[in-house]
Amino acid sequence: MKKLLLHSCCGPCSTHVIKVLSDSYDLTIFYFNPNIYPAAEYQKRLGEQLKYAKLKGIEVLEGKYDEEAFLKLVKGLEDVPEGGARCRKCFEMRLAETAKVAKQKGFDLFATTLSVSPHKNTVVINSVGEEIAARENIEFLPENFKKKDGYLDSIRLSKEYGLYRQDYCGCRFSKKERDARVSK
Repeated sequence: MKKLLLHSCCGPCSTHVIKVLSDSYDLTIFYFNPNIYPAAEYQKRLGEQLKYAKLKGIEVLEGKYDEEAFLKLVKGLEDVPEGGARCRKCFEMRLAETAKVAKQKGFDLFATTLSVSPHKNTVVINSVGEEIAARENIEFLPENFKKKDGYLDSIRLSKEYGLYRQDYCGCRFSKKERDARVSK
């Protein structure tokens, strides 16, 4: 089986993706999410990823948590609505690091759980992944994990395994949007 480094945004999103990929690939999870705010939320999400991966016998590599690097990257895009240019920059940051680690550690290819979310643009995610793969000379697995009710399956699996499911994407800007919706 090919060795695949799977970027994971969180444990709940990884549930369905792991289910889909585990029979075809030798999986390792790469938890790299410097966008998550606050740091306590980052730790909570990491804990859920580690919990689920342990249940499935999958190794987890953790990237560096550096929200300041993320904020510097998206400077000037703070007020762009969720799903816009700021998100693309965030995808680029996370997938570029995943590709770099995959190459360094001898993986055959890389992928991401991001496309399981109905709030994420799969075309943009896969485009970013393919651009990075070409630049880094490593294979990217373009997928739409929300197909065949993948998102609903991730919700079901999260409940089954008692995983915490967050109610915002992760960055301080998506949290601000969520807080504004909730307060109405």
